[in-house]
Amino acid sequence: MKVKGWKKILVGVVMASLLAGCGAAKGSSSEVYPEKPIVVVAPSGAGGGWDRTARTFTKVLGETKLVEQTMTVENKPGGGGTVFIADYVSNDSKNDYKLFAGSPPVLINNLKKEGNSPFGYKDTTPLAQLTKDYGSIVVRSDSKYDSLETLLEDLKKDPKKLTFAGGSGPGSMYHLVSILPAYKSGVDHKLIKYVSYDGTGEAMTALLGGNADVIATDASSVIEYLKAGKVRVLAVAAPERLDGELSDVPTMKESGVDAEFAIWRGIFGPKDMSKAALDFWNDTIQKMTESEEWKTAMDQSGWTSEYRNSEEFVKFLDEQNEQIKELLQAMDMAKE
Repeated sequence: MKVKGWKKILVGVVMASLLAGCGAAKGSSSEVYPEKPIVVVAPSGAGGGWDRTARTFTKVLGETKLVEQTMTVENKPGGGGTVFIADYVSNDSKNDYKLFAGSPPVLINNLKKEGNSPFGYKDTTPLAQLTKDYGSIVVRSDSKYDSLETLLEDLKKDPKKLTFAGGSGPGSMYHLVSILPAYKSGVDHKLIKYVSYDGTGEAMTALLGGNADVIATDASSVIEYLKAGKVRVLAVAAPERLDGELSDVPTMKESGVDAEFAIWRGIFGPKDMSKAALDFWNDTIQKMTESEEWKTAMDQSGWTSEYRNSEEFVKFLDEQNEQIKELLQAMDMAKE
């Protein structure tokens, strides 16, 4: 009887300990994330907007000590982001320790007709919008084109005359920026030659090497080349002139083209992200964007900070998704 009594007591103690452990884990889940190193993927080569976003994000989080775990950036180029997101959705849907940097191509690649991705933002957990930027039309500094007007004059005579390049595939964000002025000016945009590269860095190399006449990219990515005297920015697709190094560059509207193209950047996580991780990032990213280190990084990058938390970001993406769908349909580039 005594042995049986002790067995009952022992079983009771073990069960109580297990239940207490489960309760503690459940109640303090937000305190145990993150427990190991975090990877932030840039779904492109080095030098482009995704790469710079991922590196700025991890750098500031380290400087502010808001994340004590090691954070590393990995470049996963291929298909303008479509290769990475397919692998991510298939293999990392519950991996709280792998995030990625994204921008409008996350939406566009899922909506476009050619080379589209079956996966989009609804297959992820949008964590936060971080910045906003604008499309730009860029030529070499020795180009004969000194304005968007002179460029469009030649395109109206022969739409196939010039080669445009961009850091993403056909029907993608940079392709849309490339053809937007021509489309709005009555030029047959379908005849314009567009060559895609994996990231703005490669597209810029093509431009400077004479393998392209024009590139379309985000305005902030050309600042270092502008400072070095290597390029000329003909126009930005912003509602008004930008500050800093780009303050002398006219908007497309100033150049006679009624067009704008905003390029946001944000951070995404896996679709089945845990509540602990989601709560952590909502709190941490907000604190990061309010820090002096973040403000300094924005000034150095030529970016404009625009923070939206996860819930706000999802609503914004829903609206942007409909707008991009309409634009692609108007250009006969939307999938059926």
